[in-house]
Amino acid sequence: MVIGDPQDAIAAVPFMLGFHPTDSLVVLASGGPRETCALRHDLPVTDDHVAAVLAGNGFLGAIVLGYGPADLVVPSARLIREALTAHGIEVLAAVRVDGGRWWSLTCPQEECCPPSGHTYDITSSRLTAEAVYRGEVILPDREALARSVAPLDRPPHEAMARAEERFFNSAREGPRSQTSSRTNQEGIALLDALLIRAQEGGPFPDDDELANLAVHLTSLTVRDAAWSHTQEGDPLFAITFWRHILQRVDEPYASAPACLLAFAAYSAGDGGLANVALDRAEPGYTMAILLREVMYAGIPPSELHIHLLPTRPKAGRTTRPRVPKPRPKAS
Repeated sequence: MVIGDPQDAIAAVPFMLGFHPTDSLVVLASGGPRETCALRHDLPVTDDHVAAVLAGNGFLGAIVLGYGPADLVVPSARLIREALTAHGIEVLAAVRVDGGRWWSLTCPQEECCPPSGHTYDITSSRLTAEAVYRGEVILPDREALARSVAPLDRPPHEAMARAEERFFNSAREGPRSQTSSRTNQEGIALLDALLIRAQEGGPFPDDDELANLAVHLTSLTVRDAAWSHTQEGDPLFAITFWRHILQRVDEPYASAPACLLAFAAYSAGDGGLANVALDRAEPGYTMAILLREVMYAGIPPSELHIHLLPTRPKAGRTTRPRVPKPRPKAS
């Protein structure tokens, strides 16, 4: 991707984020060991965290784009420009984008940067043509991205209820340690079978399979086995698989697939999708907290290798499943 002028930058942003930003400040960074990245922040911006992250990852130059009205964009863009400069990052350009027009925030010459701004049309951009040729799709806004991981209209409530009943009945059989080991083994076997089938072009989990997997993912042992699969496999396949699961599970079981989707998305360099996926997890869910800290710290996806403990159940080492309480049966 070669960005030659502000219009190229404006055309590049939606493809790098996956959606058209609004009321946002976006920094396109380049010239570092990690090639190019785009960081988006809601307006207003009140600290230099974005600049610190880029400096910590060795970026040398940046373009600042503010999307929204002048009273929101101008002070935030000024703060970020000053922070970038203080961290040794050259600000190559700074523009405000709003209503199909853009204004330079650094050029005082009315001859080239008039007060009325410049019109732009990203559909005619070379960058847009290249992105469309690659099959990339952009969504109208961040809300559309969030809807792509939202629950479908028809969650499999009946299948979830059957899976819960089978799980709880199984958990009552035999000593606690033996029960935990057996259910973990069953969960990992189910996980392996469903992943292999989908990777080989077979069908994705149906309602009953999905419900059984969702219940088993409440075990940290099974969840971490899925995490290992995601870390070692193709992140684009993992995005498709865990999005399929997340859209269909009942809400009490959303945390594990939400975090697995977020991990796959961030590994693929899609921080926007990772963020909206994490919004589906419970606020106190440990894996969600860890991933948000990783992303906030600016650890690049290429270095995102989480060390996990062995996930295969062993004698004497079991993990008790953390299962939501059984739901009351309908009268």
